[in-house]
Amino acid sequence: MARNKEALLLLLDVGPSMHYVLPEVEKVCSMLVQKKLIYNKYDEVGIVLFGTEDTDNELTTEVGGYQHVVVMKNSKVVDGDIVEALQQLPRGTSDGDFLDAVIVAMDMLIKKFGETNKGKKRLCLITNAQCPIKDPYEGSKEEQVTTIAKQMTAHGMRMESIIIRGTLSQDANKEIIDENDRLLNIFSKETSTRLLYVEDPISLFGALKTRNITPVTVFKGDLELGPKLRIKVLVYKKTQEEKFPTLKKYSDKAPQTDKFATHEVKVDYEYKSAEDPDKVVPPDQRIKGYRYGPQIVPISSAEWDAVKFKPEKGVKLLGFTDSSNILRHQYMKDVYVFIAEPGNTKAVLAVSALSRAMKEMNKVAILRCAWRQGQSNVVIGVLTPNVSDRENIPDSFYFNILPFAEDVREFQFPSFSSFPASCQPNKQQLESAANFIKMLDLAPDGKKEVLLPDFTPNPVLARFYHYLDLKSKHPDASVPPLDYTLRKITEPETNLILQKESVVDSFRRSFELQGNPLKKPRRLLRDKTSDEAGKENITAPPANLIEYKSVKVENIGDLTPVQDFEAMISRRDSPDWVLKAIKDMKNKIFGMVEDSHEGDNYPKALECLIALRKGCILEQEPKQFNDFLKHLYNFCQEKNLQSFCEYLASKGLTLIPKTEAIDSDVTDEEARSFLVKSESKSD
Repeated sequence: MARNKEALLLLLDVGPSMHYVLPEVEKVCSMLVQKKLIYNKYDEVGIVLFGTEDTDNELTTEVGGYQHVVVMKNSKVVDGDIVEALQQLPRGTSDGDFLDAVIVAMDMLIKKFGETNKGKKRLCLITNAQCPIKDPYEGSKEEQVTTIAKQMTAHGMRMESIIIRGTLSQDANKEIIDENDRLLNIFSKETSTRLLYVEDPISLFGALKTRNITPVTVFKGDLELGPKLRIKVLVYKKTQEEKFPTLKKYSDKAPQTDKFATHEVKVDYEYKSAEDPDKVVPPDQRIKGYRYGPQIVPISSAEWDAVKFKPEKGVKLLGFTDSSNILRHQYMKDVYVFIAEPGNTKAVLAVSALSRAMKEMNKVAILRCAWRQGQSNVVIGVLTPNVSDRENIPDSFYFNILPFAEDVREFQFPSFSSFPASCQPNKQQLESAANFIKMLDLAPDGKKEVLLPDFTPNPVLARFYHYLDLKSKHPDASVPPLDYTLRKITEPETNLILQKESVVDSFRRSFELQGNPLKKPRRLLRDKTSDEAGKENITAPPANLIEYKSVKVENIGDLTPVQDFEAMISRRDSPDWVLKAIKDMKNKIFGMVEDSHEGDNYPKALECLIALRKGCILEQEPKQFNDFLKHLYNFCQEKNLQSFCEYLASKGLTLIPKTEAIDSDVTDEEARSFLVKSESKSD
């Protein structure tokens, strides 16, 4: 076996009690080998079945026993044959004895590799552990399992046990299940065994780690708590986004008979002068630059190297803070894990003491990290204690990078509270929405959470691996539909929706869709008299005010000022358009009022005021409108245009109160009485 490559034996229970879940076992094991063909093409994989009708293994021939255990595939370098074998597992007729299968698999690895490749030999057991284990010739089952576990450790083998526990059938014996669980726990304690219980096919897809990734230290050194206090630590990546395999260019020009052809494609680039296209510019005459306005500023490699920030390698404590001060949505990028230096007792004790103290006091630490010498950037992050609940696993820390001021994105969205009372949700709507959200809770009271991140595979990647395998056998194959099991991750749970149909209906009835009265053709709105428009639209809900236009309006014209204002205020290519639209509309209203002859422009000015009022509510600029209306009143008093103020009062135009816009500093009473009081004063 090649250096640093793994030998894996799959121990699969195919007995009658496993028949209902074998299709999912076939899929997940096939995907495991498919990924090895991409990422670990020199790994070896073998298949051992138990619970079969036949018996086929070397131990039965040599010493007897070990019935109903079949070595379907001996350990060999991964290939397409193993994938096909896993996609067509036989259905067994006997109860499966997982202990027999473990012993047969250990014997296979010992005979093939002996004492070599320690830590690179792995067993993967998939069963429901519902069938009885045979009594040993000597001693108890517990003693036998302990002996096997010690032998497994001595030969450098690792094992992971995936126990499928859905709804137990009536034939299931609880005593046998409990006994098997005790035996599996002995394996877990005595060896580096990973023991997992899964409830459904989706969890099975995530439980079997289909890609073996060698841990690489991001940082190895001191965690500096102070000038005289340092802890030796190692830092690894805990989580990282799994991406598609890198696509590469290959050449088909190599002879098909050449088995050693690399099919490599080499690419050369030539840079030519714009003035003389035939002249090639050599590397020493090329320089990089930044565009700065209309010009390009050249930056040489020496200058770029000089301005780089080159911090010293190290991880330093800046201070502690309450965990409530660091919000989950502030975490950035990947998650790291800090562990004490292996074999360093003082470091292990220091990390344990610090993490437990932070846990008890509900504190987190803020660190400054430069992982490498000469690193071009420094990260600030939060260190969270991770106290272990197992004796053989030491305490550690999780580390998440925090954003700098430039990384934060503060998006401003209008608040529902800025809308008038008629647009606020009522008690029934709030209750229906709350029940609807509660219905879709992935962790309902008294039940286990579904779609746990550790057990939920990426359906897009799983589909890709399946299609790649299919494409290797059938070049013209089309993309198959998403697998039924994986589709459950991307679609709502049908059974849940059916069970809570009354909640869905209640939510639908509480939010019935109605026609939008403001979505009438502009021609019809313009045909209305100004009096009708003023009475109907002064306090109309602003939610549907803006009607987007394909033509970008930049100024408010005399012909259709309201439509121009709405088009300008709806533009989102710059925040300046809102302020410009409000300013231009104010000037337009001033001009209409001042140029009015015996009130002929009053109806049109009122129409513009109504549009301005709604726009200021929608854009959370109530002060702009209120100050303008007060200024307009003073303007009318100075120019002897009190008739316009009387006209506004008769149409019910008011200031924007706090109930309509939360940013307003005007009460309802002040808003209603403004023009009325003003009118009485003028009398």
